[in-house]
Amino acid sequence: MKTVSIVIALMLAIPAMAQPLKRSFAGESKMELVNPFIGTGGHGHTFPGATVPYGMVQLSPDTRLNGWDACSGYHSSDRAILGFSHTHLSGTGIGDYGDILFMPTTGKQELVQGTAEDPDAGYCSRKTPGTESASPGYYTVTLQDYGVKAELTATARAGMHRYTYPAGSQAGVIIDVGHTLQSHHNEVNEIEVISEYEIRGYKLTKGWARDHRVFFHAIFSKPFTYSLAVKDRLTDAKERSVREAGAKALLNFANAGEVMVKVGISGVDYEGAKNNVVREIAGWDFNAVKNTASGLWKNWLDKIEVKGGTPDQRKIFYTALYHTAISPNVFTDADGRYRGMDKKIHQANGSQNYTVFSLWDTFRAFHPLMTIINPFMNEEWVRALVKKYEEGAVLPMWELSSNETGTMIGYHAVPVIVDAYFKGYRNFNVEKAYEAIVHSSTYDTTSISFPDDEVKRNLMPRAKYYNQELGFIPCDRENESVSKALEYAYNDWCIAQMAKALGKKADYERFMARSKRYALYFDTSTGFMRGKNSDGTWKKPFNPRFSNHREDEYVEGNAWQWSWFVPHDVEGLVALHGGKQNFIHKLDSLFATNSAIDGTNSSADISGLIGQYAHGNEPSHHIAYLYNYAGEPWKTQELVDRILTSLYFNDQNGLSGNEDCGQMSAWYILSSLGFYQVSPGNPVYTIGRPLFEEVTLQLGNGKQFVIRAPGNNAATKYVKQVKLNGKVLRTPFFSHADLMKGGTLEFTMSDQPVRP
Repeated sequence: MKTVSIVIALMLAIPAMAQPLKRSFAGESKMELVNPFIGTGGHGHTFPGATVPYGMVQLSPDTRLNGWDACSGYHSSDRAILGFSHTHLSGTGIGDYGDILFMPTTGKQELVQGTAEDPDAGYCSRKTPGTESASPGYYTVTLQDYGVKAELTATARAGMHRYTYPAGSQAGVIIDVGHTLQSHHNEVNEIEVISEYEIRGYKLTKGWARDHRVFFHAIFSKPFTYSLAVKDRLTDAKERSVREAGAKALLNFANAGEVMVKVGISGVDYEGAKNNVVREIAGWDFNAVKNTASGLWKNWLDKIEVKGGTPDQRKIFYTALYHTAISPNVFTDADGRYRGMDKKIHQANGSQNYTVFSLWDTFRAFHPLMTIINPFMNEEWVRALVKKYEEGAVLPMWELSSNETGTMIGYHAVPVIVDAYFKGYRNFNVEKAYEAIVHSSTYDTTSISFPDDEVKRNLMPRAKYYNQELGFIPCDRENESVSKALEYAYNDWCIAQMAKALGKKADYERFMARSKRYALYFDTSTGFMRGKNSDGTWKKPFNPRFSNHREDEYVEGNAWQWSWFVPHDVEGLVALHGGKQNFIHKLDSLFATNSAIDGTNSSADISGLIGQYAHGNEPSHHIAYLYNYAGEPWKTQELVDRILTSLYFNDQNGLSGNEDCGQMSAWYILSSLGFYQVSPGNPVYTIGRPLFEEVTLQLGNGKQFVIRAPGNNAATKYVKQVKLNGKVLRTPFFSHADLMKGGTLEFTMSDQPVRP
């Protein structure tokens, strides 16, 4: 279909030289330590393209449309690129987005896309080997079938492309409005030529986000001629617009050489899209936009300075820090307007709206990390969550593009709000937030407008009704009963803490009682949390290794992984086991038992296994730290070291599970610092095993917190002593308040376990 001179392709294969960067330590710059390709292989579901911290635009190549490993649109194993689209999700387990695809071409333009498996079948192109590279805010590749060097960069609300065409080639660009990841249904596709330099369009898709709207406005650096098409047919040559599913534009440029295009997007309207690009990219200096993006990333990476460790560990660390600034995404136009949960257009008044809240994942480590290094933005996210409650009558569960998807379980906006409150970040409507968290625990199908029955079932499952009316969740009436019950108990504990702080005694007593319900599911004869039938009997047969993905008593896991989810009352969980020694023996068994998962439809999310511990999925993320509560902290240190060094890699397949919007990376960051928060809502950290010799945190309040572990190396994985500001810690715990005062946390490390 497409031919190009081999000589020209090879000439264009040399990637752009990086701009000089300020060195930070050991001759390295933090920017050079970021590897955006970590997680793009395996099941990490990340993307390598250009974005800025928490930006609306994620301008990145798409290499596949469908399947679990197409959630971000990109997989490192694919040999061809379908085009470059402007929105992507980072590490999710469900796919969406991939909006407004641009593809530079030479020669005759095809009307269909083709696939990575068969790039000759359409306009997609193979990658020229060795030309693909990325750094924060920048991506480049040379398209082998066209000989075009593509470069991408971004601002918060706009993307900028630079295409360098082979001399004398017939240069073109295809804009495919119908392109969408997971082949979601296009309700509306619209494209309109404004002038010989400008084109705009609109798409409305129904997918994971049931009502997903994207407007775009594109401005080219050179004039173009055009043809419009719908799917595989050209429209009338006189038409300047088309409104039909599968709409696309085929643009051509005379004597092109280099063509640039800047593209603004908006969830509001055409005016918003145009305003976004005009305000954020004034001229045609691609390098200036790229350098500004790089500057924003450097400022972000400067929040933490690490010394020591191996080169790969530093690269994993700074890539993790990079991944924690991909989402949530700003969802307010430059003029302050945004589309709300009620689908109406609102004006933000001093506080931005955001989208992509993967709360089932991120409440665990991502938001706690943000309360340390990015607390005021985390506070702004809390305000956004409360505003979404006001617009949609319910706190978000898994929000996407101002849509409630109803994905996952629990009501985990609650710990995000409560944790911020108890850490002193209260610049939000506290009474409204309290109203929202209480409502989120309530079975309510009348005051909420649900987009469809599936979202209704997931957002308001009968589990809430049974928990409310029966006091427990029977497994013969409700799917995933044990996981839901355990998460409700924790969420209710968080509500109780805020009720107590606000002087709401009756609510405190009610939710504290509900928080103890986890004990109803603990079978003392087996030592596992089990499903309980309506008549109070245990469900049989029982196999703690068994998993039937999303169709049993556990969510993306089995009894081995879920029997430890009582983060709010570890002492109570220890008591259920019959004391510390029994608890420790059971924990030892978790990490030592065979890793086999039984069941013909076991969950693919059960990954990153050490015994039956599954680090690739979030329910396990706190478990290694539970030894600290039972008096054997050296086992926590051993396990944290093992996870840090054996389940994270400086490699495309560098994650043991989905990145999940920064959660996998946030666990790595906090754990490599030497501490972790087991129970968000309780502002206390517990000690683990620091990975580096020295780390300096720039706290959100302008102070510094320095973590030192002199002589720390691979052999010294045990902690002999910890001092906080010169005082020895008698227990492996310290408070968030102490951390935020600034100062030092000093570790004395050992190559042998240190037993009390």
